[in-house]
Amino acid sequence: MTRRITIALVLLTAAILIAAVVPLALGAIAHERDAYVQDTARSARSIALIAEDRLSDGAADPALNDALLSAAREHDQLLVLNSHGDIVVSQNVPQDAWKQLLAEANEQNAPTTELTKNTVIAVETVWGVGKQKSTPLGTVVLERPTGPLNQNIDDLWLYLIVLSCGAMIAAVLVAIYFARWVSRPLARLDTAARRIADGDLTVRAGARYGPPELRRMAATFNMMAGRLEALVHGHRAMVADASHQLRTPLTALRLRLDLLAADSPPEAAAELAGAQEEIARLSRLVDGLLATARAEALTEQLEDIDVLAAVNERVAAWQPVAAGHDVKLVIEDGAGSAGPVDGPRVALGAGHLEQILDNLIDNAIDALGTHGLRQAGGSVRLWAEDSESGTVLTVADDGPGMTAQERSRAFLRYTTGSQNGTGLGLAIVHRLVTANGGTIRLADTPGGGLTVVLEFPRPAES
Repeated sequence: MTRRITIALVLLTAAILIAAVVPLALGAIAHERDAYVQDTARSARSIALIAEDRLSDGAADPALNDALLSAAREHDQLLVLNSHGDIVVSQNVPQDAWKQLLAEANEQNAPTTELTKNTVIAVETVWGVGKQKSTPLGTVVLERPTGPLNQNIDDLWLYLIVLSCGAMIAAVLVAIYFARWVSRPLARLDTAARRIADGDLTVRAGARYGPPELRRMAATFNMMAGRLEALVHGHRAMVADASHQLRTPLTALRLRLDLLAADSPPEAAAELAGAQEEIARLSRLVDGLLATARAEALTEQLEDIDVLAAVNERVAAWQPVAAGHDVKLVIEDGAGSAGPVDGPRVALGAGHLEQILDNLIDNAIDALGTHGLRQAGGSVRLWAEDSESGTVLTVADDGPGMTAQERSRAFLRYTTGSQNGTGLGLAIVHRLVTANGGTIRLADTPGGGLTVVLEFPRPAES
């Protein structure tokens, strides 16, 4: 932000300076040149008045000698010509350029000036007095070097350049100050939000610096963070209380049913077995609720995880269960050929990938076993591959799959196509994936079945 604001203000200042300073400089230079030319013309006119006596009677004139001395001091080149064009008095004879100008002055019968790069030439007619008032007695040619004029122009440009540089530096300093005045509170707010996202609920943003709008935003953020902290702590306390209050009675009830079943006749034992199955189902439901609550809690500190290593570990752990249901667990590479390869890496919360894989494999095995596919022998295939935006993990089975309506509701709690399921497996997976910045989608497996595609963002560079 600081760089963008600085560049914008510098460009704006530069545009203003160019639009204002350049015309001002050009106007001042034109005025300096006009003034220098007029001053040269006035000097030539003064010398022409002095030279009138010399040209009219040929007598020496001390004033003309003083004018020659003054021209010498100023490094001027001066000629006094008579009416025939002969040189009467000279001081550092000018170059040949004055001759053309002299012809123009005689033709127009008026004073003439010309400005070149290095000199200013002024031609002034010497008029007689008295009876010769309308008769030209001669001509004064004054050629003055433009060194002082050029030096004044260079000084003017230098002054304007220094002034413009000072304005640009001031604009940069002002832009940096205001940009930091705005960006620093935003950076602190961003840091506080990141720390809250990483699980530090006690952090607060500074609300005493920056513009009033940002101070109000920081105060609102702190209020939100305080309420979030209270809600999360209350949620965690509820989870802990539920874990203690629900699991203990269920365990005691299961033990009592086990004792009753051991001493009961066959008819009663069958009923007790059904009750035990319901207790087991209720225990799974409680575990699912607790897992969902933990998944909805704040994201934990992220860890760099090798996806294929985690897949191999969880597949090995589920192989006995899968074999008991006549289901094959197969790990494939990104191209679809079986066999372990060096897999991609993801950044997830501790234990989240294991929970995701456990729920997906459990759901797939349950779907295959529930729908009478044990004799046919179902399979669950898993593979991971890199993508442009991160890592894609896919779990596909060849079971009955889901209809479009079932897929649209699959991530809601208690929604399941299985009679024995709790409807929390995909809900837990969805919470864990989205909490880590990933996405999940369901699709049909070619030939029948359900394919779950998970995409996680690429780990940040350390």
